[in-house]
Amino acid sequence: MKFSIRHLAVLSLSSLLIAAGCGNNNASTNTGSSSNTSATATAEAPTAPASHKLNIKVSFYPMYEFTKNITGDLADVEALIPPGIEPHDWEPTAQDMAQITKADVLIYNGAGMESWVDQVLDSASGSKLVAVEASKGLDIMEGAEEEEDEHDHAHGEGEDHHHDHGGLDPHVWLDPALAVKEVQNIEAALAAAAPEHSEAFKANASAYISKLEALDQEYREAIKEVKRKDFITQHAAFGYLAKEYGLTQVPIAGLSPEEEPSAAKMAEIVEFAKTHNVKTIFFETLVSSSVADTIAKEIGAKTAVLNPIEGLTEEDRSHNLDYLGIMRQNLEALKIALNE
Repeated sequence: MKFSIRHLAVLSLSSLLIAAGCGNNNASTNTGSSSNTSATATAEAPTAPASHKLNIKVSFYPMYEFTKNITGDLADVEALIPPGIEPHDWEPTAQDMAQITKADVLIYNGAGMESWVDQVLDSASGSKLVAVEASKGLDIMEGAEEEEDEHDHAHGEGEDHHHDHGGLDPHVWLDPALAVKEVQNIEAALAAAAPEHSEAFKANASAYISKLEALDQEYREAIKEVKRKDFITQHAAFGYLAKEYGLTQVPIAGLSPEEEPSAAKMAEIVEFAKTHNVKTIFFETLVSSSVADTIAKEIGAKTAVLNPIEGLTEEDRSHNLDYLGIMRQNLEALKIALNE
């Protein structure tokens, strides 16, 4: 235990020497309230329990953003999928698997987003790893069956190279109201894993949830004033957002961003765009915009980004953008398109 400068001034030389010996040669940097309590506390220090700092692995960017805002500096949080990598098709290496097994906590979105999770959890069986499914308990939507069928016919044997969501739509983080629930799920799990930090985790989560609720309100206020309710997007990532705010998502392709639509589906989207006088076709970051470009050219429309926030680009990072900032960019893009 450390001595304060005020008490050092009144201690005898012999007391200082004794304290120095008890303090394992660190008396000059130790402070305390009295010489008696100092000797007792210093002797007990080697057996005192250290504060546990969690080693947390998360699957991809939104999970990192939510988790880091809960833990602050009280945990080491690392995303498994590097920035700029499209997460749908990512698979862990043997090195990734070893790192996950050594971690205290693995946080993932679930709902079919991370197809590799079961394999990882099987590998980590018997370890201390705590697995947290952030979307657990949420009302998960089904993916459109016709989109799944088109994907199967278009790719045949090559479909194994594309991510299979199991027919579920995992993109819950794009709805700010559901993002709140994911943060709550993560916070509860972390509080159980490190109860000594539970109050700090709760306070941090509450502060971040307030920001998400403000974002949710911004969406509600902006969307209720728009002229139209439908928007065309490159892949079906915005179903939860559309449902939450009374919009209609018209996806060119299905749940996988790399899925290529059939010729019949392309013709259907072109016809819809012409009939409804659509002037903006949304594409996304991390994948090619060629499909959106083709349809936009066909109908004389423009393209714009609607970001599914599956990972940060170098441009996002250079502008210090985070989940909240990108969601506000998405809102501005939607406001423009829905008022044309």
